[in-house]
Amino acid sequence: MPIDRMRAALAAQVESLDAEGRAKGAETVVVRVLPPAGERGPRMILEGQGERPFIRMNSNSYLGMSLRERVVGEEEEATREYGAGPGAVRFISGTYGPHVELERALARFHGRDAAMLFSSAYATVMSVIAALTSERTWLVSDALNHNCIINGMKLARPAGKGIYRHNDVDDCRARLSEAVGKADRVLLITDGIFSMRGDHAPLAEIVAAAREFDDRFPENVVVVVDDSHGVGSFGATGRGTEEYTGARADVLIATLGKALGVNGGYVTCDDAVVRYLRETAPMYIYSNPITVGEASAALAALKLLDGEEGRALLDRLRSLTKRFESGLTKLGFEVIPGEHPVVPLMVRDTARTRELVKHLFANGVLATGLAYPVVPKGDEEIRFQVNADHTEADIDEVLGVLARLAS
Repeated sequence: MPIDRMRAALAAQVESLDAEGRAKGAETVVVRVLPPAGERGPRMILEGQGERPFIRMNSNSYLGMSLRERVVGEEEEATREYGAGPGAVRFISGTYGPHVELERALARFHGRDAAMLFSSAYATVMSVIAALTSERTWLVSDALNHNCIINGMKLARPAGKGIYRHNDVDDCRARLSEAVGKADRVLLITDGIFSMRGDHAPLAEIVAAAREFDDRFPENVVVVVDDSHGVGSFGATGRGTEEYTGARADVLIATLGKALGVNGGYVTCDDAVVRYLRETAPMYIYSNPITVGEASAALAALKLLDGEEGRALLDRLRSLTKRFESGLTKLGFEVIPGEHPVVPLMVRDTARTRELVKHLFANGVLATGLAYPVVPKGDEEIRFQVNADHTEADIDEVLGVLARLAS
């Protein structure tokens, strides 16, 4: 059956995205990674760019774990022992010892009863929201929550939902008030670190608001936090927004694919909730888990994080982030300051954002420009991400590239 009319319609939509400056465009393809040498950190060699090296300032691998020999070595050893893939979903025959060992280690790391792995944090969020939402559940969400939360709420089909202004706890209380008498359970959902801005949720105040309303719902106000950008890169020991704010979520979701440098997502919480999720979460039941090699690599990264070496990496990450933020400010750029290694350079114009990204690329710097609808109109930015395997010289080189444009 021909699809000529659909193809034409889809092509027209992509052309419209291009014309509006909203298309993501062709992906850069990394064909080789150059190890650190001298005063410089790792460099990327890209397809079609010859041997010109690029500094990667748009990686979620905040601690550089993905390139650490111990992490890579654990993945290689486990792959040789168990094979390249799990061969089945968890409940059939896809559960291996390293999966269980990693889940137990994650639960201990976060001080929880239990944890369970998913193929990604995106799948974790979608599944957890869907599984914990009934026809008598109300969803309350921050306006700047990640796309996975937005789509998870669409999938869930709740009794109702309320969206509160970004990090506005009074508005959050108003949305909770609207749900009283209309639902048995509320899921109050927020990012820990907001990935586009690098700011964090006022978690202590959010938890306090949830507790204020808790007795007014038969099945509680349940605080769900996706701290994928926080765990491993934020807080004194890398335990994320909970550690930084001194508060605790009821259900914590995070990833293995950012600061831990591997792949996959997880949820950690009360044992009874995890037991329920294993029986009901669709993307856990019907999707293969991460590979055994990935589980072993993630366990190695977690052990590194939860030790002296991890503390040193976190200290270095904070120092480099401060150096970069200070440098941008001195050059006259607007930033959203904070300790998290996401450093947004606020441009507030789509065309100018694209121009800056092209300038950076032409000078060997990989950075991501964000425009509407990824961010609200007027919040267009370049999202820089500092990694612990950057060097002071790397940071200064990027600042130098931007200085030439500023002048």
